[in-house]
Amino acid sequence: MIPDAEDLPEVLLDLGVAHEDINELVALRPRVADDPGVRDLLERAVGAVTRNMGTVGGSPPFPSPPDGGDLLERCFSVYVYVAALPATRAYHRGLGVPDDVSRRTLADLGRHMAVHRRRYGSCGIHAAAWLGLHFHGELYQLGRLQYQRARLGGRSGTGVAAAGLPLTSGDPCLSLHIPDFRGPLSVRACDRSLALAREFFARHYPDERYEIAVCDSWLLDPQLKDLLPKDSNLVRFQERFRVAWENTEPDDRVPVGFVFGDPGLPMEDLPRRTSVERAVGDHLRRGGHWYGGHGWFPLPWSGTATSGRLVEGA
Repeated sequence: MIPDAEDLPEVLLDLGVAHEDINELVALRPRVADDPGVRDLLERAVGAVTRNMGTVGGSPPFPSPPDGGDLLERCFSVYVYVAALPATRAYHRGLGVPDDVSRRTLADLGRHMAVHRRRYGSCGIHAAAWLGLHFHGELYQLGRLQYQRARLGGRSGTGVAAAGLPLTSGDPCLSLHIPDFRGPLSVRACDRSLALAREFFARHYPDERYEIAVCDSWLLDPQLKDLLPKDSNLVRFQERFRVAWENTEPDDRVPVGFVFGDPGLPMEDLPRRTSVERAVGDHLRRGGHWYGGHGWFPLPWSGTATSGRLVEGA
């Protein structure tokens, strides 16, 4: 189910895995391939990821990794996704998804390993189950942003319907995600990404009509507008959205984790190198809190894709 030791490095590199992690993963391969218990767990996990490929919400959480707290436990899911890769790429090819879009989407595996290394200083994978969306055909990287084929939740659906749109809970939507290590969240980059998304989903999912984009993120906390310059990328990003509903439960660990790399850092030790670091850290030091934001905006929908091949970097 997984490539041999000679071919595995190239597969990992195609998935965005850093060179410094390659040798450890190759050395770990025999424990995954030769242990009957681990191999059985791997087969069940791959089946969970690839079953009903492309169905929205169709990928159940795969079995927990082997216990032990060692490299195998930290990296078991890497082998799950490597083994699932042929099925995912076949699904993409069947839809006509361009190879560069498929490759950049699935290379998010390497980005999550980079997040783990930044946070813990070791080889591993952060938010391993989240990548099931990528390998199950529910999420795509299109330029600066990621787009998840999803359905409006209860509170968001209520907020959208209250604004007068003919949509409600359970209707299709595109859920936006903002990955780290992808450069600035500039207006131009977001505009280009949204244009790619409109063409991509009209072309490759013509039977699914996406008229609304939603986002659940601390980046939509309205307090940022008071703490950052009005022309900052984050404020401009917020201005795209209408509030779906307000969160009253603080969650300070999320912005600390995203901005500084470790959600457990003491607030007095948070650096002040950038405007975002100063905004997040100083607000906490003044006794404030951060909250998840929930927003939406309508997507212009033509119902048809433009002519020509979709190219992400165009």
